[in-house]
Amino acid sequence: MTNTYGFAPKSIAVVLGTRPEIIKLAHIIRLLDDAAFVVHTGQHYDPNLSGSFFPEMGLSEPDTFLEVGGLSRGAQIGIATHKLDALLGERSPAAVIVQGDTNSVLAGAVAANAREVALCHIESGLRSFDRAMPEEHNRVVTDHLADLCCAPTDINVENLASEGIGGKRVVRTGNTIVEAVRELLPSASERAEMARAHGVEPDGFVLSTFHRPENVDDPENYRMILEQLASLPLPVVLPLHPRSARRAEEHGLGSLLAKIRVVEPIGYREFLGLEAAAALLVSDSGGVQEEASIVRTPLVVVRNSTERPEVIGTFATRVGPGAGIGGAAREMLGRDLSEYDTPYGDGSASRRSLEALAAVVQ
Repeated sequence: MTNTYGFAPKSIAVVLGTRPEIIKLAHIIRLLDDAAFVVHTGQHYDPNLSGSFFPEMGLSEPDTFLEVGGLSRGAQIGIATHKLDALLGERSPAAVIVQGDTNSVLAGAVAANAREVALCHIESGLRSFDRAMPEEHNRVVTDHLADLCCAPTDINVENLASEGIGGKRVVRTGNTIVEAVRELLPSASERAEMARAHGVEPDGFVLSTFHRPENVDDPENYRMILEQLASLPLPVVLPLHPRSARRAEEHGLGSLLAKIRVVEPIGYREFLGLEAAAALLVSDSGGVQEEASIVRTPLVVVRNSTERPEVIGTFATRVGPGAGIGGAAREMLGRDLSEYDTPYGDGSASRRSLEALAAVVQ
C-alpha cells in the first residue's frame, strides 16, 4: 500500500531523535507509508528511551542514523545540522517534517532552510515564555523557519499570530498524542495487572517522573522533591530517567530513592497503562501533561513554567521545583475530571497535518 497524499516514494524526510518524537510522529510515518524517509539523529541513544520504541510503535527501523548522542547541546545541533545538510543535498526531498522542540528539531529546521526544502513543524506554537528553557529557543526558531506550522490548540495559533506567523502557514490540527494514546492504551484489566506487577493497586498509587535540569540538577530541589514524594499518603512508582539517576548518585540522594518504588525506564504502552491506573501523577514532563488529559488522571506539574497551559486548572495544577508538591497532591487527589475534555483534539491531527503539507508541496 502506498500513501494516499500523492507524495513520491521516500520524498518526505522525517527527522527525529527522542522518545517523544517517535511516539508523536509514529502515525504520521504510517500514513506517509512509502513516502517516508526516517532520519534518527541519535539524540536519545539509550535503547530504553528511543531504540526499542520503533517496533513498539509498529514502525520499521529508521532509514538513517546520524549518531549525535552524548554530545553537548551545541555539538548535537551543529553536527546534526551538518549531516542533515549533506543528506538533504543528496536526496532532495520535497519536505522535511520535525516535531516538538528538541535539538534534533532545530537541526532539521536549519538544514531544511539551508537547502530550501519545505519545512513542516508538528506541534507548533507552544510557548513557555521562559528563556531559561533551551526548548523554548528551539521551538521559536523552528516556527519562524517553518513553511507549515501545525498548531495543536487555539492558544498555540494565537502565540504564532503574536509573532507575525499566520495565514496559510498555520493550520490548527490538534495534537498527534491523542492518536498515540488511543491506539496504545491497555485495557482496564491489563492496567490493573501492570500496577500489581509493581507492587501497587489500581487507583492506589502515585506515578512520578523527573528529568528537567531545574529539578534534578539542583541538589536542594531534587532532595525536596524526593522527600515530598516519599511523604505522600500513597506509594510512589518512579521510573527513573538515566540522567536523573546519575544526578541522584552525584547528589548523594540514594537513601531518599530507597523510600520510593524506583524502576527502570519502561515501555510507552506500559507507562500509559500505569498513568491510567494511577490515582495521581507528579511529573515535570510536557508529554505527561498532555497524556493526563487523555487518560483522565489528575496531575501535579513540577516546573517553573509550562508551554502547555491548556491543562492547568482542569486536569493539572502547577508548583515550582522543591516545596509545594504535598499540598498540591492533596488538592488534586480525588479531583472530579468528568466535566473536562482533552484540549488536544479528536484524534485526527496526523491526517490533518499531512493534508495541509500536501497542499504546500504539490
